[in-house]
Amino acid sequence: MTRQKAPLHRNPLALALLTILAASGAHAQNTSSTPTAATANPSKAKQLQTIVVTGTRAFDRTEADSMSPIDVLTPKDLTSTGATSLAGALRTLLPSFNFPQPSVTDATDAIQPAQLRGLSPDETLVLINGKLQHTSASLNVDGSEGRGASPVDINAIPINAVASIEVLRDGAAAQYGSSAIAGVINIILKGGSQSGSVYSTVGVYSHHDGEDGRTVRGGADGGFALGKKGWVHLSFDAEHQDPTNSAGPDYRYPGDPTYGQVTFHYGLPLLSQKSAAFNMQYDFAPHVQFYAFGIFNKRNVSAQGFFRSLSSYKTSQPAALAVYPDGYLPVENTSVLDSSLVAGIRGKVLNGWHYDISADAGSNHWKLNTADTFNYSLGAASPTSFYIGTLTTQQNYLNADFTKYVNIESLENPLVVAWGLEYGQDKFAIKQGDPASYAGAGAQVFPGFRPGDAGNYMRHNQAAYLDLEEDWTENFSTEFAARHSHYSDFGNSNVWKFSGRYAFNNTIAARATVSTGFRAPSLQQEYYSSTGIQFINNGVSDLPYTIRTFPVDNPAAIALGAQPLKPEQSHNYSAGLVFTPHNGLYATLDFYQITIDNRIILSGNLIGTNVAAYLTSVGIPQVSGGQFFTNGVNTRTRGVDLIGTYPIDLGSAGTLKLTGGGNYNKTIITYIEPNPPQLGLAGLTLPVIDRPTQGIITDGTPKDKVFLAGDWTYGNWLVHGQVTRWGSFINFGSTPAGDIVNAAKYTLDASVGYTWNRWDFTIGGDNLTNQYPTAAPASGGPYNIILPYSEYAPFGFSGAYYYVRAAYHW
Repeated sequence: MTRQKAPLHRNPLALALLTILAASGAHAQNTSSTPTAATANPSKAKQLQTIVVTGTRAFDRTEADSMSPIDVLTPKDLTSTGATSLAGALRTLLPSFNFPQPSVTDATDAIQPAQLRGLSPDETLVLINGKLQHTSASLNVDGSEGRGASPVDINAIPINAVASIEVLRDGAAAQYGSSAIAGVINIILKGGSQSGSVYSTVGVYSHHDGEDGRTVRGGADGGFALGKKGWVHLSFDAEHQDPTNSAGPDYRYPGDPTYGQVTFHYGLPLLSQKSAAFNMQYDFAPHVQFYAFGIFNKRNVSAQGFFRSLSSYKTSQPAALAVYPDGYLPVENTSVLDSSLVAGIRGKVLNGWHYDISADAGSNHWKLNTADTFNYSLGAASPTSFYIGTLTTQQNYLNADFTKYVNIESLENPLVVAWGLEYGQDKFAIKQGDPASYAGAGAQVFPGFRPGDAGNYMRHNQAAYLDLEEDWTENFSTEFAARHSHYSDFGNSNVWKFSGRYAFNNTIAARATVSTGFRAPSLQQEYYSSTGIQFINNGVSDLPYTIRTFPVDNPAAIALGAQPLKPEQSHNYSAGLVFTPHNGLYATLDFYQITIDNRIILSGNLIGTNVAAYLTSVGIPQVSGGQFFTNGVNTRTRGVDLIGTYPIDLGSAGTLKLTGGGNYNKTIITYIEPNPPQLGLAGLTLPVIDRPTQGIITDGTPKDKVFLAGDWTYGNWLVHGQVTRWGSFINFGSTPAGDIVNAAKYTLDASVGYTWNRWDFTIGGDNLTNQYPTAAPASGGPYNIILPYSEYAPFGFSGAYYYVRAAYHW
C-alpha cells in the first residue's frame, strides 16, 4: 500500500523545491546499505533523491520532514570549499563541526581528529553506506583537541568517491550503538554504471618561511555494468602535500650556533597518500540483491618533534655531540594503512519484511619510525633512526536488520517496525619496537614500545534493537527506538530514544527528541601503554618530561589513582523548528543539551619528584611522570544550530543561492571525580584532572561559529564566496596567568568556475584574508615565540590557500 505523505509533499511549491534540491545532487540512488524508497514503494521512485536514510528506518523521510536535525551535503558542496580533505570540507560547510590541524603532536599529526558539537572525536559515530566505520589504532595522547581519543580517520575516504553525506546532529545510540552521542556522519558512496569523472587540483599556501605547502591532488571515478543486473563503481584518489612552517626563531640558548634561527617545524606535515573505494550491487533475483563496498587508504606522513638544542646535551652527551654538533630536529615517519570491506544481501520476502544481512571487516595499521634522533642511554652505539613499533585495530561486525510497514486497523497510516541483531568483535594490538628504541630512557622524540607494552587484546559484543515510526496524522509523526547491548569487558547497556514532529502548516513544523546514549571505552583506552616525551609548561617555560601512559589495570597506575573504566552515559535533549515557506527558503533552528556522565578522558600529566620517586620504587626508573584514562568528569553541553538556504531567481542575470549557518556551543564540567584514597597513600597530592585538561574540554573549541555563503550562476559561470566568523577560544595554562585567549577571526573563501561541455575549471582561494590565530605573547617565554599559534586553532595556522582545479564528467 502507499504510505501517506506529510503536508510538505502535497504542496506543489514545496515539491518543486525538493525537486530542485534533488537535482543539485543527493545522488544517493541505490547506494545505501538500507532498502531504497524505490524498493519499498515504487510510487516513490521519482522522489528518491530527496530521501534521507540516516536517523530513520522509514523509506520516505526527507531532510525537511526528518524528526531529528540532519544536513545533506552533495559533491558540489564539497568541491566548492576548495578543501584538500574531507574533514576540511565538513569544517567549512557545517557550523558545529570542528577540525583543528595540530602540529608537533606525535601520532595526531598523521591522523587528525574532528569534532561535532565540541565533544570528543570518538563521541561521533561514522557510517559508510549506513554501516559502521572502524576507528584508528593510534591515540591522541598529547595536548591537542580530542586528547585521549582514537577517532575514525575521515580523511581516509576519497572525496571523489562520495555521492552525499548525511550528518545527523542528534544522539542516536539507540539506533546505531556506541559512540553516537554527538551525532552520526553517514557517508554514501557513488554508485551506478552510467557516470564518472576525472579531476586534478593544485594548491599552495601563502609563502611562510620558504615552505608553501604545495598540494597536488588528482583522482577518477567511474562505473561499469555487470550484465543487466548489476554494476560496480570504482574511485581512486592520490595526494601529495608539502609541509608548511609557522615556527618562530629559537631564542632559548644564547651562544648556540642556531640561536635566533628557525629550528622547529610547526605546521602541516609532509604527506603522501593514495585512496581507493569501490561500491557494487547485483540482483540475483527480484527481491535478492547482493551488495559490497570497501575503502583502502595508504598514507605516509613525516612530521618533526621538538628541536634538541646543542646546550641541552653538549656537556652530558658527548656521543650525541659528535653526531650532532649544532643540535638536531627529530623526525617521526608514520605509515598508516586503513581498509574496510562490507558485503551483504538485502531484499524483501513475501510477507513484506525488508531484510539486510551484512558482514563488516575494518582495520587500521599505524607504524612509526623515527630519524635524525638519538638514544642517549646507548652512547656512541646509538643509531640515529629507530623502528618504534606498530599499533593495529580490527573491527568485525555481523548485522541483520529487518523492516516492515505494518497495517493496523486503528491507525491511519502503516506502522514502520524495524528490528535487528548485531555481533561485534574488536581487536587491538601493540607491537614492540627495536630494542635500541626503548633501551634505557629510550630514543629521543618518541621512545619505542617496550616488551611490557606489547600485547593483543580482544572483546566481543552483542546488541538487539527495536525501532517504531508512525505518522499518526498528516501533521504528527513519532519514533521510538530502544537498544540492548552487552560487552564482554564491562557488561550491559540499555538506551532509548523518542522523537516527534508536528507540522503546524505547510510552512512551519516543530520537532523534538529525547534520548539516552552510551559510549563503550575503546580497547586503546583500556590497554594502551607507552613512554613518550612531552614538553610541559611548569609555570615558567616548557620543559621535556618523560611521561608513561599506563593501562588502567597497571599496578603503578592503580597506585596513582586509576580504576577500571566504565562506559560513558549520556542524556540528549533537542527541540527545533523547520521553516519551508513558499518562497523557497529552507531553514532550521535547533536547541540542544547533552549531558555525559563518567566521561572518559586522559588524566593530566602527573609529574614531580614524588611521582618520579614512587615510579622508581616500583621498578619504573627514568620516568618523570605518568598518565592514565579515567571516568574523571561529568559534562553538560548546551547549544543552538541555525542553518538555512534561500534560492533567488535573478531572471536574465542568472540565479543566486544563499546559504548560512551558525552554532553556539558551550560545555561545562559539572563534576570532577575526587582523587581516590590510594593516591594519598602513595604520599602524593596531585589533581588527577589538571587545569589544562579541563580547559581542553570547556574552552578549547570556539563557542560560536557563523558563516554566510553565496553561489551565483550565470550561464556557464559559477561564482562562490563564503565569509566565516570563528569564535574565540582559550589555551589553558597550569595557572590562570598562563592562559592565552585567542580572539575571534574572519576568513573569506572565494572561487570562480566555468563549465565548457563536460569540463569544469575553477580558480579559488580559502582564507583569502590570510588570517592566523592570535599569536601567543612573547612575554610568556621562548616557546611562545617558537610555537606562536594555538594547536586548537579551528582553521589552522598556515595562512591563505590558493588553488586551481579542472574536472571532466561523463
